[in-house]
Amino acid sequence: MTTNSLHKHSIEPNLLGWNFSEPALNQKWIADITYIWTCEGWVYLAVVLDLFLRRIIGWNLEIRMTANLATTALQRAIALRQSPPDCVHHADRGSQ
Repeated sequence: MTTNSLHKHSIEPNLLGWNFSEPALNQKWIADITYIWTCEGWVYLAVVLDLFLRRIIGWNLEIRMTANLATTALQRAIALRQSPPDCVHHADRGSQ
């Protein structure tokens, strides 16, 4: 799968650029989706990672790649970290 930027949803500016370093907690979160083969078929994994800790803080696993896959991972990260006000959430420009 590749990123699909050919959609009608708004595309936000890339605030992160190529700067993947962060000196403080809850300043930059990045998100992505991958797929994994299991004995029961393909599953999709969405994760949100804090760049300071280099640690997953939100995730979701589903059998279909939908918007809910990505938003649930983000909601779990927000629930864990209490929604930091100045945090940049960066994801690719896919359809989810």
